[in-house]
Amino acid sequence: MAQFCLFLLFISLVSVPCVLSRSLSSSSHPHTQIFDVAASIEKTVQVLTPATQNFQQEAIKNTHFNSSSISVSVYPRSALVMPRHKDYAALTLSRLERDSARVSSLTMKLQLALNNFNHSDLKPVETMVQPEDLQTPITSGASQGSGEYFTRLGLGQPVKEYYMVLDTGSDITWVQCEPCSDCYQQSDPIFSPSSSSTYSRLSCDAAQCSALEVSACANSQSCLYQVSYGDGSFTVGDFATETVSFGNSGSFSEVAIGCGHDNEGLFVGAAGLIALGGGSLSLPTQIKASSFSYCFVDRDSASSSTLDFNSARPGDSVIAPLLRNSRRSTFFYVGLTGISVGGQMLSIPASVFQVDGSGSGGIIVDSGTAVTRLKSTAYNTLRDSFVKYTQHLPSAGKFALFDTCYDLSSMTRASVPTLAFHFSGGKTLPLHPKNYLIPVDSSGKFCLAFAPTDGSLSIIGNIQQQGTRVSYDLANNLVGFSPDKC
Repeated sequence: MAQFCLFLLFISLVSVPCVLSRSLSSSSHPHTQIFDVAASIEKTVQVLTPATQNFQQEAIKNTHFNSSSISVSVYPRSALVMPRHKDYAALTLSRLERDSARVSSLTMKLQLALNNFNHSDLKPVETMVQPEDLQTPITSGASQGSGEYFTRLGLGQPVKEYYMVLDTGSDITWVQCEPCSDCYQQSDPIFSPSSSSTYSRLSCDAAQCSALEVSACANSQSCLYQVSYGDGSFTVGDFATETVSFGNSGSFSEVAIGCGHDNEGLFVGAAGLIALGGGSLSLPTQIKASSFSYCFVDRDSASSSTLDFNSARPGDSVIAPLLRNSRRSTFFYVGLTGISVGGQMLSIPASVFQVDGSGSGGIIVDSGTAVTRLKSTAYNTLRDSFVKYTQHLPSAGKFALFDTCYDLSSMTRASVPTLAFHFSGGKTLPLHPKNYLIPVDSSGKFCLAFAPTDGSLSIIGNIQQQGTRVSYDLANNLVGFSPDKC
């Protein structure tokens, strides 16, 4: 009997550590992460709840300037314009509809460039003389739930400040102007050129006018511009120079901007758009910025971050090559070489993410696109791998453009596989779970936030950028990604 008891004691001493070892290894697996489901669901409720915050004063207070750098606050749309939806699912659907239009617009711009389209053949629509022809059935940004990010920009002399949308996919900065033939609702008073001593229309033979993709002459003297977007939105008006200010601390004179008298579309809330693209007319190019960076907070958050010019990127940045396409100078391409899920590199050829000899292909970083788009073959590989690692999560079918969703309503936290972008030079950017699993309603349905595209252009969207400071080193053609630097 004593020998039998000793045998049982020996077995218990050996087996218990084994059980403990298995338990610890499964909960601390190096290729999984814990996703805070409850916190994400809570934000979906809060974003539809009215909030009273003075963002204008905070924007002015949080503007910084010194001899070499400028920093202004950046807000998600929900902090400025209260969404008007019956529930979060309706808000998500409208956001995704807007997002699809955005992607179509970017794809169209690239395709026109690849087809050697002659922009001199394009003329602004004649809305200046026939404003009644501009009436189009486009719903406002407030009801459409579009997900842009805003900052505060000063215009004119004396300076007046306006909320403006940030857009790395555009080269023309513009603002709504009096007199309005057709202007949408905005939070600030509409800019009045006549009240600014530094406003000056550009002539038709000005270099800035010649650099426009779509231009014409008014009375054979002053330059007209037009910018169109994939959802049917557009702005038309005078092309002029004006003083641009960042808070009360620094300003740049004679910056070419569009003064839009006829503006239609999904811009409600903002007074206009700040173009952060790579072209000759973009704001960074005109103010000769050597770099700029931004960090986007969660778009359902009421907090803010900053847009910085000429500031040093964080020391812990994941550095990747910033590439350019000679056929389309606006876009910022990045040297992505692969994607991993659960610590395993996906079988996607690096050529899928590269620009070919014709200027087709490649992957850009875009502030205005929400959901990352990958070529269908690359997306299918990513999705199938993610599904393999999430068989323990209850499936919830599809939602709009998302084909991989989960019912996490019974969980407060969930274990999910890691997901990371890999760049040239062996650099890796791991994503937080909230960057690839997003709520689509307030009931616990979450979807994989990637989508396929049949076009040649892949796009890293702002959902994948949220919480990460993205730095564009224009002088050295590098892009840096710094997680948790908002």
